[in-house]
Amino acid sequence: MASEARSPARGSSPSDLLASPRFELMPFDSFDDEIAHLPDGATITITASPQLELEATIDAAERAAEQGYEVVPHVSARYVRGPEHLAEICERLTAVGIDDIFVPGGDREEPIGEFESAYDMLLALDDLEYEFEEIGITGYPEGHEFIDDETLAEAMKKKAPYATYIATQLCYDPDTILEWIETVRDRGVDLPVEVGIPGVMKYEKLLSISQKVGVGDSVRFLKKTTGIVGFVKQFIGSRGRYRPDELVDGLAPYADDPTYNIRGLHVYTFNQVPDTEAWRTERI
Repeated sequence: MASEARSPARGSSPSDLLASPRFELMPFDSFDDEIAHLPDGATITITASPQLELEATIDAAERAAEQGYEVVPHVSARYVRGPEHLAEICERLTAVGIDDIFVPGGDREEPIGEFESAYDMLLALDDLEYEFEEIGITGYPEGHEFIDDETLAEAMKKKAPYATYIATQLCYDPDTILEWIETVRDRGVDLPVEVGIPGVMKYEKLLSISQKVGVGDSVRFLKKTTGIVGFVKQFIGSRGRYRPDELVDGLAPYADDPTYNIRGLHVYTFNQVPDTEAWRTERI
């Protein structure tokens, strides 16, 4: 699919794209206060932390589900001890009505159990009696810091039959995201995509986070529009806060295009929910 020939099949408005995103939060002490700023019934995805392990994620998922939110916990393969532990996790999640999980490999250098990768755990999950309506896998529009593109492509091909959607790593450039989706489609993977975008937060914090998670090209994108002078003007004009307006505006015309099959937005809030939600409701 040639990007030069790209044109939106049917336009969608940014308001439509922002109507019901997923909000990603971390299961830190601020979690319960943060979700109180979200609309009733919002979809919340909850990360897994190397420091807190999976228990904090599952605990937060149970609390949020009991409050009526749609919850998508990250069940990171390298944090699961084995099939019995996986079955325990599934039992707890299904008991509170959770029917959607996101399965990344996890950013531990060494797994705590026998699952080396998300694919390993997806196979084990397929053998259990517990079933989920939705299972998400990862996508990397800018590649992975430690994994080459060919390996990533092969991994996605193996995982795709066990998944119902792809959620992407955050990215600031709509063209990069669209080109990546085109490549995924050319490889024969047609799963719907939840596009990962950053929420509203101070530039210093966002740039620091971006560098830590390995999205260096996105950091450069923030600075390149009109050179460093333009970046400084943008920084000052925004009062030092990043807002993903241009990113959402760039994606919106393609949101209804079945070729891209963009199902929605996955907003990385980094537990800065009030500012992000205020921006979202203002745009709508």
